[in-house]
Amino acid sequence: MKYLLDTNICIFYLKGKFDLQNKFKKIGIGNCFISEITVAELKYGSEHSENPSKTRLIVNELISKFEIIPIYSCLDYYAKEKSRLRKSGIIIDDFDLLIGATSISEKMIMVTNNVKHLGRLKNIKIEDWTI
Repeated sequence: MKYLLDTNICIFYLKGKFDLQNKFKKIGIGNCFISEITVAELKYGSEHSENPSKTRLIVNELISKFEIIPIYSCLDYYAKEKSRLRKSGIIIDDFDLLIGATSISEKMIMVTNNVKHLGRLKNIKIEDWTI
């Protein structure tokens, strides 16, 4: 199985929460991937932190552990789901929607603790490694 890690999972990993380091070892780090959107969110977080130069190094080290999945292949699915959700009166943050759409388009399991929002996407497979 291939797993797409949501940004919140990466942040929990950096904070040493939920024994994620052992989970990555068990699953195999080579089976875990991140989206370009997660990279953008992590880089923003490091720049917005109290110590950007230190945090930048930590974030870049984390990013280097994973293959980065581009979002281009998910854009049609993203557009359809965004339209469907908007017509239903349910809105999901664009970055969350892009990450979720990437997991669906790439046939990956989405790893997140944001099950409430991402679970609204059709055909998404989710695992919450924080429980």
